[in-house]
Amino acid sequence: MIFVATAYCQHGTTASGIGARQGIVAADPRVLSLGTLIRVDETGHHDGVYRVLDTGTKVRGHQIDLFIANCGEARRFGRRTVRVTVLEVP
Repeated sequence: MIFVATAYCQHGTTASGIGARQGIVAADPRVLSLGTLIRVDETGHHDGVYRVLDTGTKVRGHQIDLFIANCGEARRFGRRTVRVTVLEVP
């Protein structure tokens, strides 16, 4: 599936109740439910496996928001078109 990806760096508690950390992605729960394991490709240096453990008020439809701990790097990430593969559905 093709998604638009952005990045965030705010530390805190995710929608799933755990702390934000590497390997977490926010998604629209109507498209990717909490707990879904996905592979994200075509991000540049951030390709990999992520678990959907967060949501966001601006994350709607086929959009994901990757957690990147370094805020400067998250800002430089910008908006990118990426490929998402669902690996496991809870």
